Amino acid sequence: MAHVELSLSGAFVPQARTPAEAEFVPSLERWTSAVAEAAEPCLVIDTSTTILAVSASCCELFGLGKPAEVTGQPLGAALRLIDFTAGAGELDETDVEKIPPLLAIRSERLARGLLRTAAVPGEPPLTVDAITTPLLSGERVAGSLTFFASVR
Repeated sequence: MAHVELSLSGAFVPQARTPAEAEFVPSLERWTSAVAEAAEPCLVIDTSTTILAVSASCCELFGLGKPAEVTGQPLGAALRLIDFTAGAGELDETDVEKIPPLLAIRSERLARGLLRTAAVPGEPPLTVDAITTPLLSGERVAGSLTFFASVR
């Protein structure tokens, strides 16, 4: 013989939860922390093109020294961007605006392209594939995150 017991109680109402502290940290700040510790060559810039974070492997790839030395510099001051001609001339302002880290900020979309830099004096130019995503703060773009891969 089975025994069934029933009881009546109020409906289950979930308790309001307190958001975790990480939910209050803006996206840009979360990404700068992640990039500073990343093994991959990557960097974060803000809308004024200031480097907010750069990985050690990115500094090594571009011959930039230590991340602390590069953080706070404008992207254009840290990287000497050159064109793809045999003369390897510096990029003019209109071409610089089209590089993936800046294009992602302006277009508010993913951007991908090749960059060529004169990384280390006396060394051949370095060509990298760059893929960038805009970083949002609320509804507005606050910067961009770029990953780099050397093209050999």
